[in-house]
Amino acid sequence: MKPRYTFGGDEHLFVEVDEEMSLDAFFKSLSMTRIIAERAIEGVTEICPANASFQVKFDPDVISPEALLEEVRSIEAEAGNTDPVLQTRLIEVPVFYQDPWTHETLMRFRERHQDPQGTDLEYAARINGYSSVEAFIAAHSGSPWFVSMVGFVAGLPFMYQMVERERQIQVPKYLRPRTDTPKHTVGYGGCFSCIYSVRGAGGYQMFGITPMPIFDPDQKTNYLEDFMVFFRPGDIVKFKPIDRVEYDRTVEAVVKNAFKPKIREVEFDLRAFNADIKGYNARLEGMINGD
Repeated sequence: MKPRYTFGGDEHLFVEVDEEMSLDAFFKSLSMTRIIAERAIEGVTEICPANASFQVKFDPDVISPEALLEEVRSIEAEAGNTDPVLQTRLIEVPVFYQDPWTHETLMRFRERHQDPQGTDLEYAARINGYSSVEAFIAAHSGSPWFVSMVGFVAGLPFMYQMVERERQIQVPKYLRPRTDTPKHTVGYGGCFSCIYSVRGAGGYQMFGITPMPIFDPDQKTNYLEDFMVFFRPGDIVKFKPIDRVEYDRTVEAVVKNAFKPKIREVEFDLRAFNADIKGYNARLEGMINGD
């Protein structure tokens, strides 16, 4: 579809690049927001990218809505000619799947779930055609994930699975949201995985928990000293399953401020990825493992 432009109140322009999430839609949105930022359009006060859309906040006393709309529309064609190449980070995130804390929480809220007799992982494995929870975990952790948006809750990343569309995991949210979710829960809703940056309400299925801090408003965590939010749109995430022993060891390192996530600087080329998804993901796996 062609991008759809709508106004939100007097100060916001909303641009929907596509009706469904895809890496192609994300890259077009990313290109448009970058060009808007580079042009430093007078009157634009904030640019907020999302999964397959973005929003521009502006001062109508400085630039009229019609003038901004014309400016952004002129950028659309230019963005379409931009090479879909991104200098970004490949990040390993340890995950303790089937941990006791999210399990205790999900059992407290079974009446709000589609399958009150099972766990979130059992339900997700069944509706996606996996023979066991272990096979589902292998699929969830076996491919990389693209951070398409950070927000809704401060520091929370939305992650899109980097596999062929027919292989993507799909899991609905709870029938009714929970009033509690442990901090650092690895969740799932629709086609997106996420990590809850803080404890609070939530409706995503709960698969496990990471010991890795991703949000620190005090900026005391060694790798969050420059900015309180860890993830950025465009980051590529590889989940690493860990057991209780490694989880406790990592938590101890976090407490001592000695933990640092494994990060590799990489160039991501969407064209090369689309041409050979399996091979491209194998190369990313090798990069994060130092091969």
